[in-house]
Order: sequence, then structure tokens, then C-alpha cells
Amino acid sequence: MSDKKISLVPVDSENWREVATLEVHEDQAEFVASGSYYLCLCTYDNLWHPLAILLEDEVIGFMMWAVDEDDGSCWLGGITIDKEYQGKGYGRRAVKGALQMLNREKGYTDFALSYNSENKGARHLYSSMGFEEHDEMEDDEIVARLVIN
Repeated sequence: MSDKKISLVPVDSENWREVATLEVHEDQAEFVASGSYYLCLCTYDNLWHPLAILLEDEVIGFMMWAVDEDDGSCWLGGITIDKEYQGKGYGRRAVKGALQMLNREKGYTDFALSYNSENKGARHLYSSMGFEEHDEMEDDEIVARLVIN
């Protein structure tokens, strides 16, 4: 694993273009939307907060977060690592960093995310991080939840 620093920063006028051009491998394209779609969702849906994932100073990924007003859980979504940087632990480090940041800065302890049941990579990653499935669905995706202290 690389010892280069992974950080999460708000998407802004300086980095949105890099987020918009992120690409995943062809076999993953059915599971994630484009960076442009996620940025539009964040801009116009007034729910999601966009974060660029940086490796040192380079944008290598994206994720967004929102709070479910019904139960107060903090959702992570749109988690994308550019195809050139996948398989190196950066996605795991980014999710872990987001959990820590959102807990420390916002006080969230209940987290949720969702994924397509066919997305074996995502299912394995999130399960290995402690996210648990409880027969809950969001649209056509499986919901997994994690509570941290």
C-alpha cells in the first residue's frame, strides 16, 4: 500500500473538472454513474455534499454524503476511484477517512451506503470494513449500515 496521503476536500471551482472526467473500468460502468451526473445530483438535488478524493494533490476519486432526515443516518454515495488508481487500497482509505471526518466534524455515528447486488467488489470492500446488510433495499440496491463509537 502506498504511503502517499489520501485526503477528502469539497468539490469546488478548482477541482470539479477532474471529478467530471473520472473513469472506471468497463465492467464497473453499470454500477456507478459518471462524475458529471454525481456533480449535477449534488448541485440540483440539494441533498448530497460532494467530496473530491485526493492522492497528494491529484484528484483520483469522488464521493458524496447526505443525511437521511428520517433516521439521522449519514449516507455515503457515488464512491468512485479512477480506473488508473483502483486496486491499491485508495477506496478503502477514502471511505475510512470519510467516516472519521464526518464523525469528528459533524458527530455522525450511524452510516449507510448502498450497492448493486452484482457488484461483488463493493460488497466485499464494505463488508470487510464492518458494514452489515439487514435485508434493506434502496431502489434496486442493497443497503449496508455501520455504527461507530
